[in-house]
Amino acid sequence: MPDASTSDKTIPTNLRLLLLLEEVARVGVPVTPTSANEVLGLPKPTVHRLFHRLEEEGFLQRDIDGRSYSPGQRLRALSINVMSTTRLRTLRLTVLNALTEDVGETCNLATPDRNGMTYIDRVETKWPLRIQMPVGTTVPFHCTASGKMYLSTLPPRHLAKYLSNAPLVSHTEHTLTEPDMLVQEIDQIRSKGYSTDNEEFMEGMVAIAVPILDNLGRLTSTLSIHAPHQRASLDYLKENLDRLHRAADDLSEMMLR
Repeated sequence: MPDASTSDKTIPTNLRLLLLLEEVARVGVPVTPTSANEVLGLPKPTVHRLFHRLEEEGFLQRDIDGRSYSPGQRLRALSINVMSTTRLRTLRLTVLNALTEDVGETCNLATPDRNGMTYIDRVETKWPLRIQMPVGTTVPFHCTASGKMYLSTLPPRHLAKYLSNAPLVSHTEHTLTEPDMLVQEIDQIRSKGYSTDNEEFMEGMVAIAVPILDNLGRLTSTLSIHAPHQRASLDYLKENLDRLHRAADDLSEMMLR
């Protein structure tokens, strides 16, 4: 990666957009052209032109402050497609299959998107009674195990803004829709390192989730188990936490290879 002293001429033209996208992904929060250019070291007009072009093409989108940028729809889709390449997906499914075999219930991988968590992989239980949520399904942040796990990684200021503006829809009688109550639960999730869904998103379904982290300790996705409560209690799912964390560690290592 070029440092701040890099001149415009040392970065080939066909690399500039890629390096800019790499920097946006590395930082992991909305980034301004000025802050990105502290790493890239391009002339100011050049870096602003690159940001503008990427915004026009949908790879970046302007944040609410009007100055900073975050990944756009095309960049988010690109990241999911990269995660789903044949080799990586084969390895991931090996881990998911082993986990499902051990716990006897459906296991899922989900990534945060703009409006919720999107399932990118899953292995179904062998039991005939199962909960159908195919790959590509997007579920809410505030009432699912994977979604609350993601919310627990947000800085408190960002979490408060999200909870004060998001439509906290009640899906069941167990759904938490009061921001203060959600903050309390998310604080507990941060300290425990896992999250649960006790029939909050769907009547009769319980779930548990743990984070999958990158080399900087940031959440990239979640690994979860869900089951109908008639067959598996939330306490039973918690008994599998060590196994779930081991599988999440394996999946984290795969991303770094």
